[in-house]
Amino acid sequence: MDTIYALASAPGKSGVAVIRVSGPSAPDAAKALAGSVPEARKAALRILRDTDGAMLDQALVLVFEEGASFTGERVVEFHTHGSIAIQRAVLRALSQLPGFRLAEPGEFTRRALENQKLDLTQVEALSDLIEAQTESQRVQAMQVLVGRLGERVEEWRRRLITAASLLEATIDFADEDLPIDVTEDVRDHLESVLKDLRAELKGSVAAERIRLGFEVAIVGAPNIGKSSLLNELAGRDAAITSEIAGTTRDVIEVHMEIAGLPVTLLDTAGLRETDDPVEKIGIQRARQRAESADLRVFLVGPDEAPMMESKPGDLVRISKADLTGASTGISVKTGQGIGALVEEIGDVLSSRSRDAGMITRERHRIAFREGTEALETAISRLDLGPAGYDITAEEVRFSIRRLEALIGRVDVESLLDEIFSTFCLGK
Repeated sequence: MDTIYALASAPGKSGVAVIRVSGPSAPDAAKALAGSVPEARKAALRILRDTDGAMLDQALVLVFEEGASFTGERVVEFHTHGSIAIQRAVLRALSQLPGFRLAEPGEFTRRALENQKLDLTQVEALSDLIEAQTESQRVQAMQVLVGRLGERVEEWRRRLITAASLLEATIDFADEDLPIDVTEDVRDHLESVLKDLRAELKGSVAAERIRLGFEVAIVGAPNIGKSSLLNELAGRDAAITSEIAGTTRDVIEVHMEIAGLPVTLLDTAGLRETDDPVEKIGIQRARQRAESADLRVFLVGPDEAPMMESKPGDLVRISKADLTGASTGISVKTGQGIGALVEEIGDVLSSRSRDAGMITRERHRIAFREGTEALETAISRLDLGPAGYDITAEEVRFSIRRLEALIGRVDVESLLDEIFSTFCLGK
C-alpha cells in the first residue's frame, strides 16, 4: 500500500499548518525530514530538512502507531509554521521520498473506513461537521460522528439476528417435535426494532432540514415591504427596493442563522394580476417556492388577508406599521416588531426540529424505510405460524442487510467514490 501525504489544515497562509503522512512508510518521512523518529504520541520539536540537507522549518513532529491513529495506519504529522512557502517546501520534500504520493480527496477518511476506525455514517457526519455553519448543525453532526447512530444500528442488528436465529432454528428442526413456540419471542424482537425505526423515520425530515437548512418565504403583494424586511433581517442590501411595483422578479435567497438553526430567507415576487409575461413567471415561481417552503411570513395591509392559503405555523404581520399605526404590525424604518418576528420564527422552527432524529440523508431514509417495510411484512407473516417462518426469516434477513448497508458493511462500493469526492484534499 502506498504511503500518502497532504496538507491537513486549511490551504493558504495560517499560524500553523498540519501536514499529515499515513501508510506503512510514514516513519521514514520523520526520519528523512526530522533526522529521527520521535516517541509515539509525544510532540517533538525538530528542524526539518530536505534531501539535500537544506533547512525547511522548525516544526513539531507527532508519530502515531498503527491502530492508534485517525486512519488506523502508521501516521506522522508535521506541525509547521503556516506560510505557503513552507507548506510547499515540505510537501515537495515528501514527494521526493520513494513510495510516497499525494493523497486524493477524502483518502485519509476512506482509509479510516477501510480500517474500521469509522463506519459510513460517521464518515458522512465528518463531512457534515466540516461544513457546519450553525450550532444545531454542529451538534447534529457530532452525535453521529461519535458513533451514536452506528451504536443504535448495531443494537437493532443484534435483536434482528436473535429473531432470525430463533426462526431458522425452528425451520432446521421442523421434522422434530419441538415443545417451544418462538412466535411471541420473535414478535417482541421485531416490534421493538420496528418501533425504533419508525421513530427515526418520523424525525428524518427535521433532521435533514437541520443539515440543509429551513426555508422561510416572505410573501405578499407588491410594495408591501418584503424586500425591505429581507434586507433588515439579513443586515445588508440583498434585495433591490423600489416604489415601482414588480421590481422583484426572481426569488432572492439569503442564508442566515435563527435560534441556532440554518435558515434560508426567500424574498418572492409580489403577488398580483399582471399582463407582464416576465413578471408572471416571477409570480409563478414565488407561489411555487412559497408553497414548498417550511414556513411563510405573510405581509399584509390593514384589514387584508394573505394572498395564499396559510399553513399551520405560518405567520401574518401588518407591514409598514410606522405609516398605518398598527400596534401589532412591523416596521423596518422604526424596528417595531422585527425582534419579536425573528423570535417567533425561531420558536416555530425550533419546535419542528425538537424531535429530529439522526437520519440526515436520503440514503439513510431509504435504508430505514425498506428495513421498516420488511419488518412489517415479517410481523404479518408471523400470524401464519411455523408454516410461514421461512418467508418471515428472509424478510428479517433483508432488514438486517439494509441496516448493514447503512453503516457500510455491505453493498456500498457504488457510493464511496461519490461520498469521498466531497472531502477536501487533507481529509
